[in-house]
Amino acid sequence: MEKCSIVEELLAKRGLSGEALEAFLDPSLKRIAKASDIPGLRSAAEVILPFVRDRRAIVVFGDYDCDGVCASAILVMALSRLGANVAMFVPDRFTEGYGMTAASIGRMLAEHPDAALVVTVDCGITSASEVKMLKDRGVAVVVTDHHMPPATLPECDALVDPKVPSQCDAADALGAKELCGAGVAFFLANMLAARAIETGLYGGEKFGAPLLVLAGLATVVDIVPLLGQNRILVANALRAFRAAAPVGLVELLHRAQRRPVDLTARDFGFLIGPRINAAGRMASAREAFDLLMETEREAAREHAFRVDTRNAERKTVENRMANDALSQIVEESPDAVVVNGDGEDPSWHSGVCGIVASRIVERYGVPVAVSVDGHGSVRAPEGYDVHAALTECAHLLDRFGGHKAAGGFTVRDGMFEDFRSAFKMVCAAQCARSGIVRKRGLVREPELWISPGDLTMDLHEALSAMEPFGEGNPEPVFGLRGVLFSDVRLMGENGKHASFSFSDRRIPRATWWNHGSEAEDIRARSSSRFDVTFTLDISDWGGEEPHLELRIREVGVSGSSHS
Repeated sequence: MEKCSIVEELLAKRGLSGEALEAFLDPSLKRIAKASDIPGLRSAAEVILPFVRDRRAIVVFGDYDCDGVCASAILVMALSRLGANVAMFVPDRFTEGYGMTAASIGRMLAEHPDAALVVTVDCGITSASEVKMLKDRGVAVVVTDHHMPPATLPECDALVDPKVPSQCDAADALGAKELCGAGVAFFLANMLAARAIETGLYGGEKFGAPLLVLAGLATVVDIVPLLGQNRILVANALRAFRAAAPVGLVELLHRAQRRPVDLTARDFGFLIGPRINAAGRMASAREAFDLLMETEREAAREHAFRVDTRNAERKTVENRMANDALSQIVEESPDAVVVNGDGEDPSWHSGVCGIVASRIVERYGVPVAVSVDGHGSVRAPEGYDVHAALTECAHLLDRFGGHKAAGGFTVRDGMFEDFRSAFKMVCAAQCARSGIVRKRGLVREPELWISPGDLTMDLHEALSAMEPFGEGNPEPVFGLRGVLFSDVRLMGENGKHASFSFSDRRIPRATWWNHGSEAEDIRARSSSRFDVTFTLDISDWGGEEPHLELRIREVGVSGSSHS
């Protein structure tokens, strides 16, 4: 099959044609939405700018994940450039919980007693009572968020959330309904800069490129669909990274042993993002924020080392906790997985609930809730809506929030087993209603079956037109039928991964990450033919010239007949 034919078939399978296809293939900045067209932003800017002009104290109230940290950095950078008296506040994951709580509001006011305006980023839409606390103290509040809104919205001075009913239709028409928190903050920063220039408050140089990089990074890491405005943000963040990324991000990339050349969304999602998240998971998100705000290279190196160390700690805890969580699962084909750990057990750490949930999703293909003492995170594969599921379980929860693919929750005391049963039942009903194809057996149908002769560097190059890949625009999963392995080896510490060579030399070497335990069984069937599904990767491991490599998704004994 011709390489361009493969790409055309993939695009057609994804329902892209006409103007939508043209826009998809050209995610350039000329197609980016005008900030003034995004509902709520102009009103928010009109509230914020008088505080900037009068240098009254502004506090940016963020979240402790990568999206929240990037959103906080975007807004603090922008407001600082405009001359504002601005500070950043982030709640403590372990003692105050997600978003605005009475505890986090109390500490914020104690640390910033002169706060005249609070601007939330990546949080606040579910915090009506906490916003009222601030308003009763005479503090102005602007809420910017992207999470699903509750029935009662906060009564604030301005509100921006592309998912609230009064804003979602206009945002959807612009391709901006699925912005992450940092995406909303990026457009707000542009709105503030434009109005500051129009009113004579600012006349300096443009400063948007570093903010764009942060918005693109957060968009990938927060697992929002990489379509519409999100696709534009990520594509251009990747292009701008080398010239415009904050020095702290460049140093963090060096810690990951990656150069800032030819980056992909995968680098954002698997190298940089987990390191940014690790600070908030293991200690304080302030460490990651300070990294993003640092302008001196030597200090940035120190910050990057600290954040990278947090990531190493996170990996150790995650592996231990994932093993314990998996041991709790007794069903072979669960409708959903709900596990809970004891906070006194050193194997369980509330900061890594979300990432452990993601690992279990990958294994079982169903929604997963992981918590420590009833405080946790939920993740789900495509087709489910975990925010809707949590909403149906709201009578069993003290707090919850999130979006379709991910969320957070706190179970009411004594209600965990009821929550477990209810959540599983709701997810089973979603599966039945939506016709979701559950993961069965070894091999899921690939997006496209191809031939060994199609596997060339030219194909990988042709697929670049479809990048950036991520949520809503996944890497194409290809399949080969009836292959023979010539070599199966274990790789990594304790044989954690598997590596394969094929009898057909047209097929590049393949790696199956985190599946070393299954390699022995495959080796025992070495005379059998297998079907494999995989994505394409480029490797230069070991100093070799860049070459094509298969990143295996699944391996199954072939059901096809072969001579």
